[in-house]
Amino acid sequence: MRRSFLFSAPVIAIVALSTCGVIELPIADACTRAVYFGKEKQTVTGRSMDWVEDMQTNLWAFPRGMKRDGGLSKGSLEWTSKYGSIVASVYEGGSADGMNEKGLVANMLYLAESEYPSEEDKRPGVCISAWAQYLLDNFSSVEDAVIDAKKELFRVVPVVAPNGMKGSVHLSISDASGDSAIFEYVHGKLAIHHGKEYQVMTNSPIYDKQIAINEYWKEFDGAVMLPGTVRAADRFARAIYYINACQQSDKPREAVAAVFSVMRNVSVPRGIRKKDQPNLSSTIWLTVSDQKNLVYYYQDTNSPGALWVKLDKIDFKEGSGVRKLTLVNKPDTTGDQTANFEKSEPFKFLAPH
Repeated sequence: MRRSFLFSAPVIAIVALSTCGVIELPIADACTRAVYFGKEKQTVTGRSMDWVEDMQTNLWAFPRGMKRDGGLSKGSLEWTSKYGSIVASVYEGGSADGMNEKGLVANMLYLAESEYPSEEDKRPGVCISAWAQYLLDNFSSVEDAVIDAKKELFRVVPVVAPNGMKGSVHLSISDASGDSAIFEYVHGKLAIHHGKEYQVMTNSPIYDKQIAINEYWKEFDGAVMLPGTVRAADRFARAIYYINACQQSDKPREAVAAVFSVMRNVSVPRGIRKKDQPNLSSTIWLTVSDQKNLVYYYQDTNSPGALWVKLDKIDFKEGSGVRKLTLVNKPDTTGDQTANFEKSEPFKFLAPH
């Protein structure tokens, strides 16, 4: 089921044509996510993380049976993790990306237009820093996660990043079957786009408008012409064309390589930033999640190669403890890192000041 809401946001003068008319594009660009449908159910999800600075990212292994809350000192939603997961943290205070042991993947991306429920909302809260983790901890499929989301049992609470930037995100999930969902808060209400057709997500504008813009590019043969800028709508058009046009394989190596190639195509080169567009930033890392074989790949764009973690080789049983793979100041960490996680206390989710 899909719910859609009207769009309203500050805009700039650059426009994109669509079958619905002329649509103006706001300046809020960062990150791309795409789901690959290979042969023999070889499902792979890739994403790029674009940001204005190093986010001090490390990888974490979280077990089943963890007592969790939404990151607020009081009034938080509370739960106990049903599934183990591998996540990429940001600022040692939030789960921005990850995959659980059942192949559910969560990707948090920037969305300038996000408007969350009012502070007067009395439902239990989940900070955006914990939102992806809640889904990874509790669900094995997109369908189950969507059923839960429709109950609207909690409110999502925005936080400010340590560098002072407003926390404004939307969230995508996918599972091993290739099913997808996009969660956005528009005018304080939750909008859900659920189905395999929601294969790609970037940033502004909100998803309904993004789809409308992409209708224009569907009229062209992507092999002849595709938009080439780093703006969200252009990256959306390239990602949705290339993720389906690239080599569709049942072989894990070929599938993962294909997704990495697509994510690099929609990445923003290092060092690119415009003073008048503070949300246009370089790609700082990429992840690729092999959901059939349960392998999580990560590449720092300051590194010559990728690393990977095999989830089926991680002990996620209750009581096994939290483990951390430190990547900060270690750009040359590559290859299979499954055995190199070390015991650690879990990070605390960033909360409102």
